[in-house]
Amino acid sequence: MASVNFLYRSTKDTSSLNVRLLYRYNEKDYVIGGKSKLTVSKFYWKKIHLQKRPKDVDDANLQVETNNEINKLTNHILKAFGSANPEKIDKRWLENVIDLYYNPSKDEQIPTTIVEYIDFYIQYRRFELKRTSIQKYTVIRKKLEQLQEQRKHPIYIKDINDKFKNEFIAFYHSKGYAQNTIQRELSFIKTFCKHARSQGIETSPQLDNLKAEKEKPPKIYLTTEELEQIENIEEKLSDSLLNARDWLIISCYTGQRVSDFMRFDTSMIRIENKKDKFTGETKQVHLLEFTQVKTGKLMTIPLFKKVLDILEQRGGKFPYKISSQRYNDFIKAVCEKAKINTPTIGSRHKETKPKSGNYRKKDGVYEKWELVTSHIGRRSFATNFYGKIPTTFLKYVTGHSTEAMFLNYIGKSNKDMAMEISNYIE
Repeated sequence: MASVNFLYRSTKDTSSLNVRLLYRYNEKDYVIGGKSKLTVSKFYWKKIHLQKRPKDVDDANLQVETNNEINKLTNHILKAFGSANPEKIDKRWLENVIDLYYNPSKDEQIPTTIVEYIDFYIQYRRFELKRTSIQKYTVIRKKLEQLQEQRKHPIYIKDINDKFKNEFIAFYHSKGYAQNTIQRELSFIKTFCKHARSQGIETSPQLDNLKAEKEKPPKIYLTTEELEQIENIEEKLSDSLLNARDWLIISCYTGQRVSDFMRFDTSMIRIENKKDKFTGETKQVHLLEFTQVKTGKLMTIPLFKKVLDILEQRGGKFPYKISSQRYNDFIKAVCEKAKINTPTIGSRHKETKPKSGNYRKKDGVYEKWELVTSHIGRRSFATNFYGKIPTTFLKYVTGHSTEAMFLNYIGKSNKDMAMEISNYIE
């Protein structure tokens, strides 16, 4: 739960009230301050505002007006808070929300069609959404525009129901989209509709139960033996491929997303002394501190010797940064040269028609190097160290919030868990 307080903090006789947002998240209390445009006198705030029934008519009217304004701003802030990610809330967020109250969007009428509402949703949450999220929502909007053109009439939010779901799935299948793309983007559409409901827009009674089946994709990762092959490529690599290979190894021993590890810098490293619990000897531990782009979490992780060896070979520096697309292309080439060619079930982007420029994921059996993407490092770390490092520590490094999510991520079943437990039974 969150609450909003108003305070008079000025030494002047007349001033705008300060706003204070108080809430609890992850068993921690937060207090964030901002400034309203509600101006009152110090005398009124101290002597009159809290009176139950001011005798003076003017004082009573002023009290009603002030309370009405306080209630409206409070409701506006709490409404925004209810739609926000608590980890993204800070002083700037509160200031932006207050500014939006005094300077609302020019579009007074809330859209009732899903295509227009996506634009409204992006604008409404513009202070919270990441650029990548906005890009995803814009792509979904364009697809729904195509569906509208095909059906020749608008898609109203109130009509997002079972019939729409079937039409939506059929349309996506006709365009060659994968089942998990269908499942994920239908889920986003539900999110937009539920937000519209909170704005007073009519939604279908069937909305909450809409869902598409999700396929379990193969869990592609590099084994420790394959990582050794990559480290020991006999063929001389170009500078670009050597750089990408080092990033790939770093990703497999840090367990982070490409948006995070490609920002690694030696300024993020600090060295701590630690006493070995078995020998009693003191040793140095290299810790890397950074904030995850996707979650906003502040992370501190230890660096494995493999990573430190790469830094030493590079004069104490990380490899140079490259774009995600080039990284994906380069690590495929690296793995091909390392002969990571085991026939593997998976999916990869292929052009739907020659020279069409449209690519869709195509299931099949490929040489493993063809299925390598930037995400493989994170999954390789989680899979290779499962059973060697306690799961609690592994999920901290990967950023999974629960053990169940972590185990699903690496494809471990209840049977796998039971077999692990059997190691501790005589």
